[in-house]
Amino acid sequence: MLEREQFDIIHHHEPLVPFLSMQILDSARCPQVATFHAFGGFSFSYWAGRPIGNRYMNKLDARIAVSSAARHFISTYFPGDYRIIPNGVDVQFYATAKPFPEYNDGKINILFVGRLEPRKGAMYLMEAYAKLKPKHPELRLILCSVGPLLGRLRRFVRQNRLEDVLFAGRVSDADKARFYKTAHIFCAPSTGQESFGIVLLEAMAAGLPVVASDIHGYKRVVQRNVTGLLVEPKDPDAIAGALERLLCEPALRERLGQAGARRAPEYDWSHVAAQLVELYEEVIRTRGVR
Repeated sequence: MLEREQFDIIHHHEPLVPFLSMQILDSARCPQVATFHAFGGFSFSYWAGRPIGNRYMNKLDARIAVSSAARHFISTYFPGDYRIIPNGVDVQFYATAKPFPEYNDGKINILFVGRLEPRKGAMYLMEAYAKLKPKHPELRLILCSVGPLLGRLRRFVRQNRLEDVLFAGRVSDADKARFYKTAHIFCAPSTGQESFGIVLLEAMAAGLPVVASDIHGYKRVVQRNVTGLLVEPKDPDAIAGALERLLCEPALRERLGQAGARRAPEYDWSHVAAQLVELYEEVIRTRGVR
């Protein structure tokens, strides 16, 4: 395939994940670049695999990290020069989506998008919602998600007799965009190990104010008190407090949402792709190949 296609450049994503990238890195003769996305705690596989990993990292002509958090994580094991080029989003796709009219019924819609697993923090949001719902009957919680915690969340809703909780399940990209435009507030209560947060960009593109955990990968995307409110992770009281503030201050909701919509184009694919193409051309010039 490499011989047939004669690529000008090859772009890997997480090239140390076995095994295809390693085969390509060994075989390709054209320039090669890689993007690193991950962020987390100690990685035994990276630590133990440094001798082998360095062999492949040294074959790269350029290294990209999607955020400073991702750069810090990978450079702990494989020091080097990493260019930060963020993830992208199709801003117009989310900005121009049509809301679902059936949920435009006077209720304030809080939206969660993400896999229902402990790391994404949906349970903390559900506990916050349970605290708020008796005082604010106009609330609705919408979850566009599936995952191993779905049963536990459903039981929590039944046991606490919570009303106006919509489990939308796995939705198409088009319906996801419509749910963003249907919502009034977006909440991302992840507990950590997030390098970036694409859902934050999607929400900002749709013009939503954001309540998000104050974690490394998120606070580079959400500007504190400018495009959203940042709260301590794993703290239902803090989540409830931030949501209640937005509920009670429509002008603040509007201001944060508008600021997010103005910031989102910085991450539009047209802008991100231009940075990637610039890097490709730089690498090709450096290697002295077409």
